[in-house]
Amino acid sequence: MLTHSRIWAAIDSLAEAHGMSASGLAKRAGLDPTTFNRSKRVAADGRPRWPSTESVSKILAATGSSLESFLDIVAGRGKGANRTVPLIGMAQAGGGGFFTDGGFPVGSGWEEVSLPDIDDDQAYALEISGDSMLPLYRNGDIIVVSPAAKPRRGDRVVVKTKEGEILAKELKRQTAKTVELRSFNSEHPDRVIATKDIAWIQRILWSSQ
Repeated sequence: MLTHSRIWAAIDSLAEAHGMSASGLAKRAGLDPTTFNRSKRVAADGRPRWPSTESVSKILAATGSSLESFLDIVAGRGKGANRTVPLIGMAQAGGGGFFTDGGFPVGSGWEEVSLPDIDDDQAYALEISGDSMLPLYRNGDIIVVSPAAKPRRGDRVVVKTKEGEILAKELKRQTAKTVELRSFNSEHPDRVIATKDIAWIQRILWSSQ
């Protein structure tokens, strides 16, 4: 299926298979080097942006690849097929410039990580640091988070406060005025945060542990 996430993953995979970054691939194809930048794949309001057919045609010509081989990568077949999502450290994520107001990843400073196929156009990954989330998440574990998936009671979530604090907890209860969060580690207290103090809440889709 030609989904937004698979098309962009195929472009990343094609670049990697030829020893280039996405920017390097764009430049070789005679395109602006920023054509395939992560920040251009999703609009500020979260709407997906698609590569043009012209840009795809140019990168196929530049790499000597056929449309059939490209579609094989899109479908998860053939050499270079993988799924990449942007990755950043959880401690770093609390800083400015990495998310839109709606919680979608933007800007520079992100790395890329290959993961099992997750069909979510806006998904990104955070690397856990420290032991405050033991025994569920260990230092160095990777979690994949979705800004688009609506969290429900009992879900594992990532919360960002308006002060820049990043938390990974279980969503215990949510009302119009407060959000109650259960800690994974018994040595750390549960949290109750005023809704007005929360920038966004996002569901955890997958973890590497």
